[in-house]
Amino acid sequence: MGMAQPLGIHNSAVLSELRKFVAPEIIYGLNARLLAGQYAQNVALNRCLLVSDPGVMKAGWTSEVEHALQEAGTDTVLCTKVSPNPRDFQVMDAAALYLEQHCDGLVAVGGGSVIDCAKGIAIIVTNGGNILSYEGVDMVKVPMPPLICIPTTGGTAADVSQFAIITDTQEKTKIAIISKAVVPDVALVDPVTLTTMDPYLTACTGMDVLSHAVEAYVSNASSPITDLHAIEAIRLVASWLLRTVEYPHDLSARSKIMLASLQAGLAFSNASLGAVHAMAHSLGGFKDLPHGECNSILLPHVIDYNFTALPDRFLRIAEVFGLAPPGEQPAIVRKQLINHLIEFRQNLGIRGALAARGVKEPDLGALSTKAFKDPCNATNPRPPTTGDLAAIYREAL
Repeated sequence: MGMAQPLGIHNSAVLSELRKFVAPEIIYGLNARLLAGQYAQNVALNRCLLVSDPGVMKAGWTSEVEHALQEAGTDTVLCTKVSPNPRDFQVMDAAALYLEQHCDGLVAVGGGSVIDCAKGIAIIVTNGGNILSYEGVDMVKVPMPPLICIPTTGGTAADVSQFAIITDTQEKTKIAIISKAVVPDVALVDPVTLTTMDPYLTACTGMDVLSHAVEAYVSNASSPITDLHAIEAIRLVASWLLRTVEYPHDLSARSKIMLASLQAGLAFSNASLGAVHAMAHSLGGFKDLPHGECNSILLPHVIDYNFTALPDRFLRIAEVFGLAPPGEQPAIVRKQLINHLIEFRQNLGIRGALAARGVKEPDLGALSTKAFKDPCNATNPRPPTTGDLAAIYREAL
């Protein structure tokens, strides 16, 4: 009789690799935003920097949250100088305001740009230096002050992720800061806030959700936990995104997409992303384009590049979209999935490709060089070279 296998020693094919999973406290549901005051008191905020932007202010969400905070006894200092694709200098200026006003935490009300800017501010007020010096993985050494996030777009899931994306204005690219330290304390996820989004922003942010979910599902850092969230997010986007574009006040549909955003955020925050986001960061910084728009154009071409690395996973994604009948050849499903995603974004109103957005052949060298340096490539299922990235950009022209 052979010796019994020691406890804890197993065939490596049986057990998954060790994976960690991080998330903030999440309150999901109608009118969750109105709990801002209660949760500010829970984390002992006396004077917070309330970060938002002019569009969210105009929609009325910022003033509602400000009132809830003040009613609960938390003073507010308003900061709304945040642009789409938040700039490095905006982070630094707002961090100076935070310190000047003796704030002790932050509340962010807005989309991914606002929340990423708030994360950047929080990094600087406890760690010092310049925000660009924190690019990469686990570069934030000192914990941030309390941060409460109230997302107003169904897309970025910055409210639950360990990512912050900031534009380097000198290099005209985006940097990715990835650290458990930038996971917010609380996310108040309220579908009602999506009802003021216009159809195009709805489409772009929804395609960001899809890109998060697809890349997390095929990431080489995926796990059974992240897979559950990623597949459900894909299913929700496939079923409900077009309706939210066509019927923006359908709160039931909006709730499904806000839930998809949350699910995808939990997936990609813990499994990371891939070449779609690496390339979108380079492209968005170069042309100052909406992030979801960049993702929607690049996603089918990156799937084409990655398909042979994980065909079973891409077949599963195709099944969720109602493609890939049993026994169909993978090569046929590959083509169906790519064509379907192009048609899907066009039906959402995201038409034209990169050339229509001012990208030219001579730009591809610089774009691919910057994209190659992005940390999101580390978890792409097929490691790309700069030449591979240039070829994908060229296909997306």
